[in-house]
Amino acid sequence: MDLSQFSTLRVAVSDLNGQMRGKRVPSSFRKKLSNGALRMPLSVLNVDIWGADVRNSPLVFETGDADGVLLPTDRGAVPMPWLDTPSALVPMAMTLEDGSPFLGDPRQALISVLDRYSARNWQVMAATEMEFSLVDDTGDHLQPPVDPRSSRRLFGQDILSVDELDAFDAFFTELYEGCVAMGLPAQTIINESGLGQFEVTLNHQNALRAADDAWLFKVLARGIARKHNMAATFMAKPYADDAGNGMHVHFSVLDADGQNVFDNGGPEGTETLKQAIAGCVHAMPASTLIFAPHGPSYDRLVPGAHAPTGACWAYENRTAAIRVPGGAPQARRIEHRVAGGDINPYLMLATVLGAAIEGVEEGMIAPAPITGNAYDHDLPQLAPDWGAAIDVFEHDAFIARCLPDVLIKNLVMTKRQEFEDLAKLAPHDHWKLYLERV
Repeated sequence: MDLSQFSTLRVAVSDLNGQMRGKRVPSSFRKKLSNGALRMPLSVLNVDIWGADVRNSPLVFETGDADGVLLPTDRGAVPMPWLDTPSALVPMAMTLEDGSPFLGDPRQALISVLDRYSARNWQVMAATEMEFSLVDDTGDHLQPPVDPRSSRRLFGQDILSVDELDAFDAFFTELYEGCVAMGLPAQTIINESGLGQFEVTLNHQNALRAADDAWLFKVLARGIARKHNMAATFMAKPYADDAGNGMHVHFSVLDADGQNVFDNGGPEGTETLKQAIAGCVHAMPASTLIFAPHGPSYDRLVPGAHAPTGACWAYENRTAAIRVPGGAPQARRIEHRVAGGDINPYLMLATVLGAAIEGVEEGMIAPAPITGNAYDHDLPQLAPDWGAAIDVFEHDAFIARCLPDVLIKNLVMTKRQEFEDLAKLAPHDHWKLYLERV
């Protein structure tokens, strides 16, 4: 992309909460993007949800709040169609002074996991299904948006309604146009079961690109919604008595010849598929913090409410945490259905793919697939609350084999601080903190 056509640039990297941290620079700065001239404190990547330094973080005072070096990722610059001024966003990665990756950067952590697949000459392909809600946040509490045709607020569930999609046609048309401009492979958009809730499918592609695009889609949706006098939120549970937002990930693995290593020509899949599933099921309870990273995330994890709470898998069963969809054998894949919409896509994919490759490398044996309603089975459960999730994530030996040590330590410190500080905020004001920060 020719960056000279833009008046300003944003250079940004993902912090542990998936928020963009970076700088605004003039277009003339484009010549400096690749030569290491852009620097930023390493500590910026593990600030808390408020954007405050983590107390006692070794990245701050203990090391003099040292800088890292920002370099452009291979995702490339994208336009920012929600802004009035022609601007481009340049996704960046954090490196250390010697040029090695800083593994406290969520994207770099994902790359470190994908390198384990590359060592086998394997490539991970992934797709995401992302749920979000359009809301009116102009008052003291969240409300459903106003139907542009009737000037009345949405009322009641209307799953898979084409009429409701058409009611917000101007928003969705601009959203699709933004996806095209940014190179985001948006496929179907449907009306989900919640008030003002929708789901977009981003097409399968290289897993790192899929994480990049999920990260970028969030900022696009939020920006376009504001242009239409609404807010778009990926909060796990915008309304206490309504459906929550999730993010499902589908993934398969191709070998050096481009063949799907999960495909055995039949519906059951290969032993490699089952080993990957075994790793994912085994890691699931200790991974709860990744799938539900914020205090309000746990409002979504209610048994019987379409958000899986038990570690299990099944063939073609949407009540299971891990589903193996039917269809053509060459498309055999794993669908991981646990995460809320408020997750960091890089951390979610790093954790799931890290668990899967551990399962393969260790030759793990998957439990039997369930049948029927998963909520009727006696299953290992996700962590019951935020505090428990932080504790088990910090000390689990399997997680330590899936993710870089520095990332685990930084995330735990960040989440402990958020846990303490959120207790000081009245529950009815939680949405004001999380609305557009997740």
